[in-house]
Parts: sequence; C-alpha cells; structure tokens
Amino acid sequence: MPGLVLIYYLSDTLGIAALAAGALVTAAKVWDVIIDPVIGACSDASLARTGSRRRFMVLGGLLLPLFFILTFAVPGGLGPTASGSWVLLAFMATATAFSLFQVPYIALPAELTPGYDQRTALLSVRVLVLSLAILLFGACGPALRSLGGEDEALGYLLMALVAGVLIGAAMLLASRVAPTGPIRPVEPSNIALNYRQGYAVLKRSRPFRLLLACFALQGLGTGVMLAGAQYVATWVLRSEGAVTFLFIALIGPAVLIAPICRIIAARIGKERAFIRASALYGVAALALAGMLIAPGAWIYLPVALADAGYAGMQSLPMSMLPDVISHDAATHGQGQAGIFGGVWTAGETTGMALGGTALTLVLAASGYVQSVAGHAARQGIAAANGIIPSFSLVPALFIAISLLVFARYPLRRGDIDTGSAHSNAPHAEGTR
Repeated sequence: MPGLVLIYYLSDTLGIAALAAGALVTAAKVWDVIIDPVIGACSDASLARTGSRRRFMVLGGLLLPLFFILTFAVPGGLGPTASGSWVLLAFMATATAFSLFQVPYIALPAELTPGYDQRTALLSVRVLVLSLAILLFGACGPALRSLGGEDEALGYLLMALVAGVLIGAAMLLASRVAPTGPIRPVEPSNIALNYRQGYAVLKRSRPFRLLLACFALQGLGTGVMLAGAQYVATWVLRSEGAVTFLFIALIGPAVLIAPICRIIAARIGKERAFIRASALYGVAALALAGMLIAPGAWIYLPVALADAGYAGMQSLPMSMLPDVISHDAATHGQGQAGIFGGVWTAGETTGMALGGTALTLVLAASGYVQSVAGHAARQGIAAANGIIPSFSLVPALFIAISLLVFARYPLRRGDIDTGSAHSNAPHAEGTR
C-alpha cells in the first residue's frame, strides 16, 4: 500500500514537491537497508538462544499497525516541511517494525524444507496469498480513502487504520509457523560484527550476489510501475476510479498464474521459468508505451500480462533464495539464514525504494505540479506524457538489465538435490 499511494499522498495531499516526496521515501528505505543486516544477525542469535525466530516476528506484528497508521495521520495545518518530517519519521518506524517480521520470515523456507521443488511449492503458495492480499488492499484502498469525502486526509487515515490492523493481525498469525528447536550456545556479537557477517555472505556466495542483484533490479522496475499506477489513472486515463481497475489488472492475474509457475518450474527448472516470466513482464511493460499515442482501456491487457510475469518474478527468486542458503550451508555451516534474509531484504528494499525515486525524477523532469488536499493542480501535456515512460519504458529497461545479470546464476536442480541427499541439516534445523 505505501508503494501504491504514499508518494501520491505526499505530492497531491500534503503539497510536497515530487523530488522531495521521492527523497523522503528513499530516506526511509535507506534506514531499512541499514538495519536489515543487523536484524538478520540478531534473528540468528535469537534462534540459537530460544530455539525459534518467533520473538522478532511477534514484535514486528505488534508495532507495525501503530506506526503504519501514524504515517497517514499527519495533523492538519502543518506546512509541507513539517508534514514531510512527520511522514519520514513515522514511515521509518513502520519500516523498522516490518523488518523485525520480514527478515526472520524470509529465513524460514530454508529451514522448513530441503527440497528444490518443495521450496518452489512453498513459495508459490506464499505468492498466491500475497497476491490476494495486495489485490484486496489495492482495490479496497481507494474505496476506503473515498469514505473521507472531501476530506482527503481523513480518507487516508481511515484507509491506514483498516489496513494497519489487518496487516498486524496477519503478521501475528504468520509468526506461529516459525519452528521451535533446542537452545544452542551463542558467541558475543555487536553491530560491527553483524555488518561484517552480512558482507561475508555477499563476498563468499556468488549465487547470492547474482540473485540479489537481479531481484533488486526487478524490484526497481516493478516499484516505479507500482508507484506510477495512481498517476496513470489520474492524469493519463483521466479517472480517479481507474486506479482500482488498473490495480486489479496489475495484481489479479498473479492469483491464477502463481500455481502455474510452480508446474512450469517443476518441468523445466525454476531458473528457466524465471527467465520466461521476466521476459513476459518486460515485453508487456514495453507495449504500454503505446499510451503516448492512444491512451485508453486497452492498457489493462498488457498490464494483466505483465502481472502474469510478475507472479513468476516473485515466487521463483524467493524459492531460489533457500537453495542459495543451503548451498552455502553445505560448506560454511548452518545458522546463518537470518543474515542472508537481512541482506536480501536490504537489497529488495533498495530496489523498491529507488523505483519510487525514479518515478519522482521523471515527474520532476516533465514539470509535474504538486498540490494540497482540496486544491488539485492542473497538469500540462508534458507532465502527463512524462508519467507514461515511468510506467512502461523504465520498467522494461530494468527487467532487461536484470536478465543480463541472472544469465550468470550458476545453481541448478542437481546442485540442490545433491546437497540435500548428502545433508539433512536445513530440514533438521527446521523440524527439531
């Protein structure tokens, strides 16, 4: 939801210039990048001390609703600078709470099952549920926002209240999946050591570096497309209500395609399936450049095709991450999945944050004019035409670059299944 509406909220409700809005969101995400490796190392330590990663996940689920609501609860009468500072601090706190949950959650698949295809099945179900949740919030978010009537700020607060409570409840429910095992000795640690550990896994694991770089680049492309959806609906399609249909097309097909990705990956390997899914997304995004000539309802079709590719772009790299972790564990020992999860989340966050930044750069270059609630600005033709490349050409470019990076990814089914046959360590750790 922040990816869909936060920049638009900053620029068109709080009156913050597009570049400044992008800088605020990016600053909050930079904070995310700083803390994620530390949280990952602390999650590994918590696993050793308590036998489970659950404590961090529960803490994140308890804190996130409060900070998420505060992000969209800017007091009336504040100027753009004060409003931006409020959102920055609240969103940084929200990001911290989410990382407390997300980092150990990302580490779990490597500890729940050792199999190459089992992990694909596990993550395809996760993406299916994730797509349903995004579809629900993306479609219902604007409807909740409209309940505020002419008071846009109240509408955003209502939206954040409902979403924050539901997200927190779901996180607490999901924390119950974390397995519990025996307590192990833990060596003393500090923040500097945590960063050294994160750098160490990046340095020694070439598969991890390549997969993370590819996923971050794709996050950048999808991030700019997601953040641009509201602008396309408002200034290209000229319909505030179109954002709901646009978002359904942007997310809905993933609900149907995620299970199919699992079947295709089982037949041809998740690596080849991932390349095909990414290519589909890139070609569909490129087709959306046609809005420069004839904007209209036809764009829902290529948007839906892009989302079909997006299902594979999410589930397949996420199912390759446990493969990378177990491959590293075969030579460097168990118990570092949290560090991998922290560095991964930092890279993913960087990509998504820079996606929003890329959008604001395009908006600023095309002369987009910010506005405050109740006083909508008029946008020139150049501003509207500047939105279109950010929704088409820019995502397609980043997808193409990501595939060039992924071409060097070395792991295949035989590498993982062979490792699983020689060691039950990941599985044993997850089921003790």
